[in-house]
Amino acid sequence: MYNQITSNKEKTILLFVVAFAVVAGLGYLLSQVYDNPGIFVIALVIAIVQAWVSYFYSDKVALSLSGARPADHNSDRDLYHMVENLTMSVGLPMPKLYVIDDPAINAFATGRDPKHAAVAVTRGAMEKLDKSELEGVLAHELSHVQNRDILVMTVVVTLVGVLSIVSNIFLRWSFWGGGRSRDNENGGNAIMAIFGIIAIILAPIIGSLIQLAISRKREYLADASGALITRYPDGLASALEKIAGDKSQLQTANTATAHMFIANPFKKAGSWASGLLQTHPPITDRVKRLREMAM
Repeated sequence: MYNQITSNKEKTILLFVVAFAVVAGLGYLLSQVYDNPGIFVIALVIAIVQAWVSYFYSDKVALSLSGARPADHNSDRDLYHMVENLTMSVGLPMPKLYVIDDPAINAFATGRDPKHAAVAVTRGAMEKLDKSELEGVLAHELSHVQNRDILVMTVVVTLVGVLSIVSNIFLRWSFWGGGRSRDNENGGNAIMAIFGIIAIILAPIIGSLIQLAISRKREYLADASGALITRYPDGLASALEKIAGDKSQLQTANTATAHMFIANPFKKAGSWASGLLQTHPPITDRVKRLREMAM
């Protein structure tokens, strides 16, 4: 677990470097295609601003989009005590607690580090799960905090967001013929222009696939880490089974925050091909791994 924490810190730094390198490279390519150095500057500014906003404000945005409100220490006393016991057992600072007034069973953690972490739980999870199941869910979310993988996902989402924004801007610009140089008009730089268009289209797609792969991997890690915290894998396994069987769909489900929840908040099942584009691994696989841990 400690090796994973160190690895995630290193991944965060690497992803920051990769994020800026990819955006800078795309901006430089487009600046060459359109013979306009200003494009390179614009791409860098977008990357810096989005990274800064995501680092310091991603938790507030996620909580707001999810309709979460601060938990009440009196009415949500059991939730407070449960989280306090779990955090003390692993040496984590007490996160801020939020409740989402929704009958669906779900939860998520956010924050750039353990000192600025927050855990949000739906009312459905608090009412429909028994103590061991809810502990399993909370331990899973605290594992995201402990493993420092929240920031990793924040950086990945930021990278994908920047790529999408930059690609969308310049794809529209290309479509309307903006910024073409004389060489482009004369066909002298046609090959470079083709590569530029291909890069614009593929960059956000590749970024999204990387995001989905990392998101699925971190859910497996948090399941295993959460089971180690409670020392009762069956609790989380049972909770996941209840989530899979729950018919309620989270009313505030949002594609921008779906990857943060313990389970996909969208209940609609897709085709076999859509499974490749899921933010979470199949619940049946997760339950199977947890059951095997309990043997």
